[in-house]
Amino acid sequence: MDAMTSLLDALDPLLPALEADYQDLHAHPELAFQEKRTAALVAERLAAQGGWEVTTGVGRTGVVGVLSNGEGPVVMLRADMDALPVKEATGLPYASTVTATDDSGTEVPVMHACGHDLHVAALLGACALFAAHTGRWRGTVVAVFQPGEESGYGARAMVDDGLFERFPRPDIILGQHVGPGPVGLVATCPGTVMGATDSITVRLFGRGGHGSKPESAVDPVVMAASLVLRLQTIPSREISAQEPVVVTVGKLHAGTTAAVIPDTAELGINVRTSSEPVREKVLAAIERLAKAESAAAGATADPEITSVYHLPMTVNDKDCAERVADAHRQAFGEGAVLTMGPTTASEDFGILATAAQVPSVYWFYGGLDPEVFTAAFAAGRMDEDIPQNHSSTFAPLAGPALAVGVKSMVAAALSWLGDGPAEAEAA
Repeated sequence: MDAMTSLLDALDPLLPALEADYQDLHAHPELAFQEKRTAALVAERLAAQGGWEVTTGVGRTGVVGVLSNGEGPVVMLRADMDALPVKEATGLPYASTVTATDDSGTEVPVMHACGHDLHVAALLGACALFAAHTGRWRGTVVAVFQPGEESGYGARAMVDDGLFERFPRPDIILGQHVGPGPVGLVATCPGTVMGATDSITVRLFGRGGHGSKPESAVDPVVMAASLVLRLQTIPSREISAQEPVVVTVGKLHAGTTAAVIPDTAELGINVRTSSEPVREKVLAAIERLAKAESAAAGATADPEITSVYHLPMTVNDKDCAERVADAHRQAFGEGAVLTMGPTTASEDFGILATAAQVPSVYWFYGGLDPEVFTAAFAAGRMDEDIPQNHSSTFAPLAGPALAVGVKSMVAAALSWLGDGPAEAEAA
């Protein structure tokens, strides 16, 4: 029996406890860099598995586990831990009712609307299999439970806290994400798999006044409304239709009451691009349009444009991506493994490989009920009936999706880790 088969066959007895952990994590989500309860659960589970050297507080709330098992490659496996300020509407018996205080001091609902709870539980399952079956592999596994992915700062925080100086430097970094596809499908992309993202704040300056006398004021709300619409001409009129570009205004704040024209308005803008030249062109266009709208309205000052964060493109090493795909075909069957094109979604996962100067591979796996997915596809109702990540109704099919998450991570890691004594003897 080869190492992959023996490890994957040992998963079934672990699934009830892993699913219980998943439900617990789902019911107790934590915002970026607030993942103290989650980190404590992770550290406790790794310690109970035995063999792991566990370090907490890496990059503020991150956890790193190191399992050394003789000479061989060093494989880093990464899962993100944080949740989103979303009010859950799944109706699940373990749905979140948690609220928390965000960085602005506002009380917000919190939900694992992106599946990071499943990522954590799946990596814990993979860790359990590696710890329990050290005779089947050789090398070192570094399990990274990363905080703050949704903030854009989590991977950088761990790197800045010495991730690659304090712990074994990997030969390969592997990561995965559950998505709105049917359970059982796994997909990756050689080369660029996810685009870059920029989060930008634009503050517009008007002159406040009474709502009954707008002629005596300079209304930043009208300025902001015009800019929101004008920004949509960037991808539609300034960038080639062949280039995947998204410009989204996800936040617009101005004023405190209807009868008062405020002094300022603030836009939170999210940009997704897939090449550096296009990114530079889009960012320049945003600045140009913000200044032009301000000038047209007679603003009292130029707009204040602030970069909140930038995440680079996530690029899979092509040879390594094919190696992972081969491992997934062995684990799930030829028909279950797809090659996809780049997505406009973004991640901070690529920061890890760039900092370590090693190759990385990132893939996706389906988390939804195949029957529901198939019915929606057949009816042409994908947008209406299939919740996407970040939706208040996004809920993976817990047990089956969790099993796929564990297996896909184990299979990918074993395509690098060396054979153990049991394997060598069998060979």
